Amino acid sequence: MPRSSSLTLFALWLTVFAASSQVIIVSPLLPDIARALVVPQEQLGLVVTSYAVMLGLFAFIAGPVSDRVGRRRILLVGTGAMAAMLLLHAFAHTFAALVAVRALAGAAGGLLSGAAVAYIGDAFPYERRGWANGWVMSGIAAGQILGVPVGKWLALHYDFVVPFLAFGVLALVAFVLVALFVPQPDVPRTDRLTVSGALRGYLDLARRPAPMMAAVSYVLMFAGVGVFVPYFPLWLEQVVGVPGEDIVTLFLVGGMVNVVAGPLAGRLSDRIGRRPLVLASCFLFAAMLLAVPYVVHDLWTATAMFALAMLSVSMRIAPFQSLVSSLVPAQERGMMMSGAVALGQIGMALGAGVAGPLYGRFGMHGNTLAGAAMLLGMAAVVARLPEPENLS
Repeated sequence: MPRSSSLTLFALWLTVFAASSQVIIVSPLLPDIARALVVPQEQLGLVVTSYAVMLGLFAFIAGPVSDRVGRRRILLVGTGAMAAMLLLHAFAHTFAALVAVRALAGAAGGLLSGAAVAYIGDAFPYERRGWANGWVMSGIAAGQILGVPVGKWLALHYDFVVPFLAFGVLALVAFVLVALFVPQPDVPRTDRLTVSGALRGYLDLARRPAPMMAAVSYVLMFAGVGVFVPYFPLWLEQVVGVPGEDIVTLFLVGGMVNVVAGPLAGRLSDRIGRRPLVLASCFLFAAMLLAVPYVVHDLWTATAMFALAMLSVSMRIAPFQSLVSSLVPAQERGMMMSGAVALGQIGMALGAGVAGPLYGRFGMHGNTLAGAAMLLGMAAVVARLPEPENLS
């Protein structure tokens, strides 16, 4: 791979690493937030919901904008805004203030939501898109391996806002790298950008079966994650009895699985197709969710289950994003990816919103059963998505 391409991928990788780490760290920090700010556990889901709602709203806006002004500008504005909003966490001294700054960070995340994937769709041919997506999305796994343990350590030894400040500095570095090493791809752009034109574009996508099915898949996928992940560490501490400082082991092991499996899944999907891996991922994750309340009794069984969850995620991310990016022409790709992710974040907000009441009434059984149903629903929709035939 040419040096320029390597630097471009690294800039995108660091963008994904910083943006995803500041989201992943929220779940293991929820017990610390509850203690520091004296928050009832039923309200903790608001930290996730506020972020997801704002991300969804701004992703809808960013999609058509990126189709008009280009991916590079959106990546620059998004990384800069993310750095600024994360640094604002220094002022989150109350629960209301924390919910507010998480909402602002969600707005910045919305600008970035589909930008990296859409950029890869513009810059790489379909037969290499799984490979490129696999490497860039491994930044999520690296966030689990490096970001979560370091962030949890910083929270335990200093304050729960310190990890967000650290990721803000990394987002600033990503901004510099994007400015230096990420060129604008030579692809067609939309001629005009108006509110009515953007709305018509989204309505046109909604009328087409394949983009609409992809959007529904994103809603179900993120809702399944949102109903389970925020309360899993809390359940481990309160019910299973795993010490808070040991929970980072889950993310460390899960991240290692993701680092290895993610690029391999992307490359494999370039050869055999995207749908088989996405469907296998849905079934594996659903089975893991159903098993969790019955087989998790200590840190090691929890780690094994979480590793299976991360394996299923790594099998899905690059193939599914590559598949969805192929459903529309290049000049609609930003709208497609950002719109799908925006709907996914609405699903995340809905999942996190019902997670608290489910957990309060039924315990982890309710959360895992709801999550499994959503993942199986996603599998039923993905099975009907068309697979392009130009794989090598």
